[in-house]
Amino acid sequence: MNALMTVTAASIRTTARVAPALGAHLALNAFFSTTRMRLRDEDWLTDYAARRARVRVGGAEIETYQWGAGPSAVLLMHGWNGRASQFAPLVRDLVGEGYRVVAFDAPAHGDSPGRRTDVRDWVDAAHALSDAEGPFDLIVGHSFGAFAALAAVRDGVPARRVASIAGAGAVPAFHDQFLGALRMPAYARPAFEAGFYRRLGLRREESDARFDTLTHPLPAGTELLLVHDRQDRALDARHSRALHAAHPGRSHLLLTNGLGHNRVLSADMVLDAVLAFAMGGLGGPDGRPVTVSSTPARGV
Repeated sequence: MNALMTVTAASIRTTARVAPALGAHLALNAFFSTTRMRLRDEDWLTDYAARRARVRVGGAEIETYQWGAGPSAVLLMHGWNGRASQFAPLVRDLVGEGYRVVAFDAPAHGDSPGRRTDVRDWVDAAHALSDAEGPFDLIVGHSFGAFAALAAVRDGVPARRVASIAGAGAVPAFHDQFLGALRMPAYARPAFEAGFYRRLGLRREESDARFDTLTHPLPAGTELLLVHDRQDRALDARHSRALHAAHPGRSHLLLTNGLGHNRVLSADMVLDAVLAFAMGGLGGPDGRPVTVSSTPARGV
């Protein structure tokens, strides 16, 4: 957490202690705010090589990207405060294996315009790109994008396989992450959650039915790859364990060590696992997690 966020968190926390409803309102504004990630030097060439298009989805516009020209397509979904270019190492590997790769910057992220967004925009984008460029053999999501990828398939986007990297299957995981970072008092959480569902325009049970893939698993026949680092300090690995348990007989759980929340995206063993999964080469799920140690990220 940077210095500005530390000051903001302290202000929200202090307000919540004396006025829980106001503190929850301030926390919600912070929760739905985004920070644009810059294009990293090591991702520039891959970003430059993309075929771009600006697409209107619902009431928002998104920047879309395509690489490769193969008959089999893969959709990539970045996380909160992320951007499509974060997947550059995976894009290069997938294109090298003959896949056509599709990605997008969500509203208020990357090169897409906007100031606010939520999971509905990610899901709507997945629907729109599936209709235009799919169906997708594989959808890969990172962090919040993994949650959105799972929700999209739960909502009817067809996909044979879904790879969740450092993800979670339900909204409360992100509430836990955010409120824990703020160190919000527990008695302010009900007001925060009530405000969250009001902003979505959904009752909690409606949100769960649409987005929760723990209590409402993915369609039968959809295979899962769940990758999470044991030392992930942003989103605990227990969330991937819970998804693994919710999809018995059709999920693979790969636990890494020492990669954290973001470096896991470009680690050699993770890239290799996603490629093998895309090509159906991981073998049958046996319910046992596989643990591997960290290796250097694949070079550019």
